[in-house]
Amino acid sequence: MSHFFRGAGIPVYEGYGLTETSAAACVTFRGQEKVGTVGLPVPGTSVRIAEDGEILIKGDIVFTGYWNNEAATKEALEDGWFHTGDIGELDSDGFLKITGRKKEIIVTAGGKNVSPAQLEDRIRAHPLISQCMVVGDKQPFIGALITIDPEFFPSWKESHGKPASAEVPDLIEDADLLAEIQAVVDEANKSVSKAEAIRKFRVLPVDFTEAGGEMTPSLKLKRNVVATTFSADIDAIYAK
Repeated sequence: MSHFFRGAGIPVYEGYGLTETSAAACVTFRGQEKVGTVGLPVPGTSVRIAEDGEILIKGDIVFTGYWNNEAATKEALEDGWFHTGDIGELDSDGFLKITGRKKEIIVTAGGKNVSPAQLEDRIRAHPLISQCMVVGDKQPFIGALITIDPEFFPSWKESHGKPASAEVPDLIEDADLLAEIQAVVDEANKSVSKAEAIRKFRVLPVDFTEAGGEMTPSLKLKRNVVATTFSADIDAIYAK
């Protein structure tokens, strides 16, 4: 999306911060734009990455503690470093890239930590796909549940010679549909290591929605709800 806006001549200046950091901890300055990052730490602020990938922030902008909650304060602050709960990377120039949330980290049976956001964002970017949820906690490999975009689906059917009357449930095993999604997954897998790559996926007959209980009002996945509702599909991914 950032490349699209740049190509249209619209500068996008991204930033990153939390309530606990008072304001932005990182911002993109004019002339220092780097697509895929949220910029450099603001003056007087330090950012580092913990061993587990969590983003830590230190500086005058960081709060001193939670109101009447000493336990939470001790958990969030360590030697002045605020533990954000976000996962990220610092490149060689000091630009910060957000890759996921610590609480969403998947740990495979082999002990590999996988942040699902990077894969999910890339897969959701394709117009045919509405939602994607990466799975694989305590499993031998990474899988994914994928839903079809209902607005793009009719034009996809037309361009691929499918019956206009066909609904998503009718085509979830369609060879052309699966081949196109496989190509999207393969492209997304290029951004991660082999151990983090999606090996199998399932196309679901319905989309994730707020009304269905799978999405929050801000359109974030309720992973525990999806995992429960579509447990049979997840089991099918790992069935031998």
